[in-house]
Amino acid sequence: MSDLERPLRPKRARSWVDWAVQFRWILVILVVLPISKSFDTVAWFRETWSAWKSEKKRQKEHDENVEKVIKRLKARDPSKDGLVCTARRPWIAVGMRNVDYKRARHFEFDLNDFNQVLEVDRENMIARVEPLVNMGQITRYTVPMGLSLAVVAELDDLTVGGLINGYGIEGSSHIYGLFADTCVAYEIILSDGRLVRATAENEYKDLFYAIPWSQGTLGLLVAAEIKLIEVGPYMKVTYKPVRGTLQELAQAYNDTYCPRDGDQDNPAKVPDFVEGMVYSETEGVMMYGRYASKEEAKRKGNKINEIGWWFKPWFYQHAETALKRGEFVEYIPTRDYYHRHTRCLYWEGKLILPFADQFWFRYLLGWMMPPKVSFLKATQGDAIRNYYHERHVIQDMLVPSYKVGDALEFSDREFEVYPVWLCPHRLFKHPMRTQINPEPGFEYAGRPGDTPYAQMYTDVGVYYTPRCVFKGEEFDGVAAVKKMEAWMIENHCFQPQYAVSELNERDFWRMFDPSLYNRCRDKYKAVGTFMSVYYKCKKGKKSEKEVAEEEAKVTETGYADVEK
Repeated sequence: MSDLERPLRPKRARSWVDWAVQFRWILVILVVLPISKSFDTVAWFRETWSAWKSEKKRQKEHDENVEKVIKRLKARDPSKDGLVCTARRPWIAVGMRNVDYKRARHFEFDLNDFNQVLEVDRENMIARVEPLVNMGQITRYTVPMGLSLAVVAELDDLTVGGLINGYGIEGSSHIYGLFADTCVAYEIILSDGRLVRATAENEYKDLFYAIPWSQGTLGLLVAAEIKLIEVGPYMKVTYKPVRGTLQELAQAYNDTYCPRDGDQDNPAKVPDFVEGMVYSETEGVMMYGRYASKEEAKRKGNKINEIGWWFKPWFYQHAETALKRGEFVEYIPTRDYYHRHTRCLYWEGKLILPFADQFWFRYLLGWMMPPKVSFLKATQGDAIRNYYHERHVIQDMLVPSYKVGDALEFSDREFEVYPVWLCPHRLFKHPMRTQINPEPGFEYAGRPGDTPYAQMYTDVGVYYTPRCVFKGEEFDGVAAVKKMEAWMIENHCFQPQYAVSELNERDFWRMFDPSLYNRCRDKYKAVGTFMSVYYKCKKGKKSEKEVAEEEAKVTETGYADVEK
């Protein structure tokens, strides 16, 4: 896109916050990195101890913890206690929202002990896990068995509960859908203290379809059963450089996983993993991978790249070398590939520690990377937090894949952020209309990637500081996000709720379908006990008046019928 098409931006005067952000790396190196590494070490010992326990022992501890939660929920007094939420601190969540709802009066439940892999059922290919099990933990447990979750979100610290109640995606989502689409059952504690198991087939099937994207506002998730797949020890990855306009880059990206003949379910024509990275208005690298055996990877002439080592170049920079060296193929250990973006937090690590990608830092301190997002948030303060909201972009746009080119042009015009991440996913046509649904009539359009039961979407990930900010120009982050949200509503797109949103309640429910969610809120008496999803996602600290209004939506307890 030419500079003439971009908005003109006036110069911006620098403030003390600019300097605080610029030299924040000092605090990160001296404080955040050591604490992050210590936290990871403790977590590793905890996970190892849990793995040594028998499944019977883990299940017993799980049942005891569930009973504690139920007992506390029934002891809640709706007339004076606040709305229900977990006891995790506001800064712990990986997303950029600072969970402002926890800064208002609320009734806490401590779910921190729900962090164990309860069972791996090889016969039925199901993993039963607790909600605070994270992606790093589950892959350490399953990959040595030759198994994996069908969708493994890239960052180690993303938890099962967050990926179900919110959203989760990976390079395999063009086959399996979003993370929640790979779940077969949820164990939920309802507002009346009942523990129920919701599946797509039983009496709680409406709850099963309503849980994803609900942000924990229908009940407390205490366990989930998730599909497993067999995986090879290596991923054969092909890096393909592409040059052209943004529309041409989008077409090259779609061609990597959408057969022109429409044979989308043919594994011989569709790779196991797909992602794209657009590095500028005219250049990108498209990557696709297939699971490979140890024998194939070690065959003479093949290159193995163990990118999980701390001293290795960051993945996005390694992939970018394809623009100079041309198309190439290599074999990456499967678990290393799953977590390829963890060490550099995609490319946000470059912003946090500008020199952390240099070889001397990687060799000396790379083993401490990455700094935990939660600790970065805990040490930033309101001024820096607001700076990132206004002059930084961390947004995902879930866009119909045939509109990826339009989304790239919009992002280039309004955000001027590169690289841009592209990851396809199926959006299934469920028996019930969930909060996110395919476009009406998509199955008749015959577009590449679509099938009668699912429309192909793409996550367009925009993460970084806009170029104009680096040039010392004004950037109105609030206005840009509002434009993005309006464009998304108009184009039947969806904004993941981990991000900072400027949507008012009317537009929030224009983007998302409230019908099933609201029916389940009423049916399972979540109103007045659990916050509504909009209230929970709404930007800014909640006033006491807002808290009171949310609590007053129902006048009797969630388990009044049981008591009667």
